Amino acid sequence: MTELAERLGYPAGAKLLVINCDDLGSTRSANVAAYESLRQGLATTATLMVPCPWARDAAAGYRGEDVGVHLTLNAEWETYRWGPITHSPSLLDGDGGFPRTVADVWDHADVEEVRKECRAQIERAIYWGFDVSHLDSHMGTLQLRPEFFDVYVELAVEFALPLRMVGADVEDMIGFPSRRLAAEEGVVFPDHFVVTSMGSRRGAEKALFDLPEGVTEMYFHPAVETDELRSSHPDWANRVDDHAALCHDPAFADLVERSGAVLIGYRELRDLMRSGS
Repeated sequence: MTELAERLGYPAGAKLLVINCDDLGSTRSANVAAYESLRQGLATTATLMVPCPWARDAAAGYRGEDVGVHLTLNAEWETYRWGPITHSPSLLDGDGGFPRTVADVWDHADVEEVRKECRAQIERAIYWGFDVSHLDSHMGTLQLRPEFFDVYVELAVEFALPLRMVGADVEDMIGFPSRRLAAEEGVVFPDHFVVTSMGSRRGAEKALFDLPEGVTEMYFHPAVETDELRSSHPDWANRVDDHAALCHDPAFADLVERSGAVLIGYRELRDLMRSGS
């Protein structure tokens, strides 16, 4: 797993780490924490949820950071809702927004409307001024089902953007060779993807102890504590802890350093993909 690192200009055996902040734009709390994590903390990239009510606020606060689009087809919270910017009927549940579950999207979404919605989300982020660095999929909805994965790869090729991909160990579970299919289309993606639950400092620490050679993506969901966050997100305490890990915990920063990781963002992968090398 050194080929990608070498293509990026690093020596064989290098350990490169992408630290992503998911859910930029989901709340004002997330916007404050993600930008602090990018500007003063350990984060190297973030992903924007374009349909969410606070996405325009995230755009107003953007200063050229490494930000991708968190392609969104779900609104999972009980009382906090958002929906498709294309108003596509197959992407709505009966409660005024996107479906809450991945299975509901898979069961009812029209693939052409999925394609239209996801393309519109990327185009709106670009229109707002984001220098979009990559694509990923909120809740993995586009990554885990073949017909939706086709849309995911198609948009990566169309906009020449790298992708977040499931790890090789997940491919047996989902039942199709997603990494090979993306690579055959010239899409660039990290070698490894670390899945940790929000606030799971221990899981992140273990991953850093065992950090493999090549390019690894690790993701967090930072947010600052507010009444808004506490009322809308039942997992708010874990998001606050993610923010603390990225910005206010010297021990965690020391662990990242001792792992031997070189921190990079997705722009490096995007530039490689666009160079065609």
